[in-house]
Amino acid sequence: MTSRSSCNRKWVAAHSALQGLLQEELLVEPPGPQTNRLHVFQDRAVLYLKYLQIFRSLEEVYEQLVQPQRRQMVRMVLEGLTGRLLELKSQMVELELSEFHYFDELLLDLKMTPKDLEIPVPRYCLRDQIQLLRHKQTMFTNILDPQRTNRTATSVQSMTLEEAARLLQVSERARQGRTRAQFVKMLVQSEKGVHRHTWKPTSLTQTQAAILIQKVWRGHSQRNRTNRQRTEEMIFLGMIPAEPPGPSSSQVQAEQVSVHRRLIQDQNEGQYQRAQLSVKKSVREMEGTNIRETLQEQIRQWFIECRDATGRFPEFPDTEDGGSASLFSQKTPEQVSAELAARGQERQKKKREKRGGPEKKEDDSWTNPVSCFLSEVVKGDRIYSDFLSRPEKIKVLTHLTLPVSVCSDVWHRRDDQQQSVDVQLLREAKRQEVEQEVRLQVDELMRVELTHLKLAVDKTKTKTKRGNRKKKKKTKKKKKRADLTADRSLQSLYEELILEGVLIQPMSIKLSDYIGEYSYLGSTLRQVNTEPMPSLSDIRQLITLYSVLPLGSPTVLKEFPAVKTLLLAGPSGVGKKMLVHAVCNETGAHLFHLSPAHLSTRYPSRGGAAYLLHLIFKVAGELQPSVIWIEDAEKWFYRKALKSGRKFDPRRLKKNLLKSLKALKLEDRVLVIGTTRRPFDADVKPFCKVYKKIILIPKPDYSSRLVLWRELLRREGAEPGPGLDLSSLAKITDGFTQGHILEAVRSVLKPYRLKKLRLQPLTAAEFIQPLSRMEPVYREEEEAFKVWFRKTPLGRKKARAARTSEEEGGGGGKAGRKKKSTEDKKKMMKK
Repeated sequence: MTSRSSCNRKWVAAHSALQGLLQEELLVEPPGPQTNRLHVFQDRAVLYLKYLQIFRSLEEVYEQLVQPQRRQMVRMVLEGLTGRLLELKSQMVELELSEFHYFDELLLDLKMTPKDLEIPVPRYCLRDQIQLLRHKQTMFTNILDPQRTNRTATSVQSMTLEEAARLLQVSERARQGRTRAQFVKMLVQSEKGVHRHTWKPTSLTQTQAAILIQKVWRGHSQRNRTNRQRTEEMIFLGMIPAEPPGPSSSQVQAEQVSVHRRLIQDQNEGQYQRAQLSVKKSVREMEGTNIRETLQEQIRQWFIECRDATGRFPEFPDTEDGGSASLFSQKTPEQVSAELAARGQERQKKKREKRGGPEKKEDDSWTNPVSCFLSEVVKGDRIYSDFLSRPEKIKVLTHLTLPVSVCSDVWHRRDDQQQSVDVQLLREAKRQEVEQEVRLQVDELMRVELTHLKLAVDKTKTKTKRGNRKKKKKTKKKKKRADLTADRSLQSLYEELILEGVLIQPMSIKLSDYIGEYSYLGSTLRQVNTEPMPSLSDIRQLITLYSVLPLGSPTVLKEFPAVKTLLLAGPSGVGKKMLVHAVCNETGAHLFHLSPAHLSTRYPSRGGAAYLLHLIFKVAGELQPSVIWIEDAEKWFYRKALKSGRKFDPRRLKKNLLKSLKALKLEDRVLVIGTTRRPFDADVKPFCKVYKKIILIPKPDYSSRLVLWRELLRREGAEPGPGLDLSSLAKITDGFTQGHILEAVRSVLKPYRLKKLRLQPLTAAEFIQPLSRMEPVYREEEEAFKVWFRKTPLGRKKARAARTSEEEGGGGGKAGRKKKSTEDKKKMMKK
């Protein structure tokens, strides 16, 4: 009962916030072009932050709900919010010309913290792939286990009875020797202790002995009390981390309730799927005939009314215009015919624009584009609650061309205790589906009947549309790519990729394991015209937006053109490989690893490499979601062939890679992620043509390094104590990456060192030696990455915008230089 009431409270709060945002975005007339891009960016940023908070709340609501139909409606709103966040993010990038944004002032105004900027990974993304993950694990086990058993069987060697007895004798003698040595060691230590603690008894009275014992004990207890109070004070001040407490009884109980809730959700979902089939079948059998006859009578009546009003029979709407459903929206026949004519003119106008191409805008104005996802948000919210109870909301739905049906107060008036399938509501929904299916059949029949009526009464023939013929001819002229593996089954291709090490299992890593802290100096640096380096928290947010959310939601990809290629550039050790594996784990995607080693050893020739690319993209398209990881992506775009690469030049595969990427559809859940340590070795123009989104991952800053030291020590089994100066370690590791810090921690925390932690706590000096043997990221390498990023399309746009702003302000360009030179001449004349 408590979880249900908290779920309802969260939904009410999220619903009221969402209702206010929808009124702000839809009920108000859209503004015209705006020239102040800073104000527009502030408006987009406020909407982004508010939608993000609603998304976080509704994700919790979705996980707590048990009723399957309620979950379906909340899921619809969540997917609409996901697409809206991606739209706002792309608009902010276009306005600010940067992938990283800093909202310090907005966070203060909205009373938010940097933790509220974290984009949660929806848990349903991975839960929807449970069956796929189990099937994938079974496939890997069945294919790889025979190989392992054969190798282990060949490694076992047989021996004679004498060799076995000799081996046992050697082992037993060694064991006895170790036992004897341990016993001798204990005797020596006990003798040393006896000699060390030998003391001569002194003559003390009973009172003096009691006072001496009290004095020693009171000193010991007071020292312990002082140390405990000092530690508590340091923890309270935040100078040292508190010891992580174990799971409490309430936490254990909450986990048990969560597991039980997931079982109920799965049971109710199965019951809902079975009920859908049975209810739809019964509705079709009992009401299908009546629906068909009613629709035919309504359409015939419309024919007669239009004939009486206009003197001729109307044109029947096409299927893409809604068919006969667009006729019964409480409009007069003249209004319907005028609306159809306007739609036809608009369609012709779009065709002319496509032929002529989009016109380039010379001005710097900004027009707010129409969202593709607000209709889904409104629809899901309308069905879940009483969103249509007030008349002003109807304008929103008619503006979004949504059917206004009697769905208000759907869940608001129903019993909140109901957790199973609501058959009555399901019957209403299935009745609409059956009506749509019957309507398509009736429309075909009534089009034929209208043709006969026109021929018999008006003596006119309907003209056939030539556009469909042209489309058919164009589709016939398109050439299909040759399938190099047409004679092979998907199972055989799957096995080949696994055995060759191309299709691999991702490591068990979550995106939350990529530790990083918020950049608190970003806004301050931008105020002084200094572009800050992004923090690791910003990188984690971008990976969630550009990788996890599109791969985890097929609905988003149908409406939003998400990027299919992503490049992670940065020095070695910043976590590029870790991010690729985390994306696969969060979405349940298949991981295809493509490296130059595969191309040079296993598929050495040019034809073999092209065959491998075709194989990977074909299997990835069949096993969606999929991630294709291209390691050392810069080698495919070298300016010149290296001496070591004469036998095989990966530059030959650029054309094949471009062809494979063009074959991907917008709705395909396939993402190509490239990782590179030396992007400046590649030719920038073709490199950026393939990878549409480029994320530059820097070395961690001070705050991220401090968090890294604390968390990595805890994960390796050592809790940082008051004697370990983590602040100094974070300061001296400036220039070191996450990989360097992890290697230093593991080199110090060996098993024997972990056993001595209680007697000998860790100190910062122990990490100096392993760190001294590592090469940090020097300033020259970091500057090389910055220079290369300025050559990318986004970097060039930002530099161009900076030059134009300087010229407008009179501080740069020819006008600024002329003005400065004239001022210098006047000063010289005065002298």
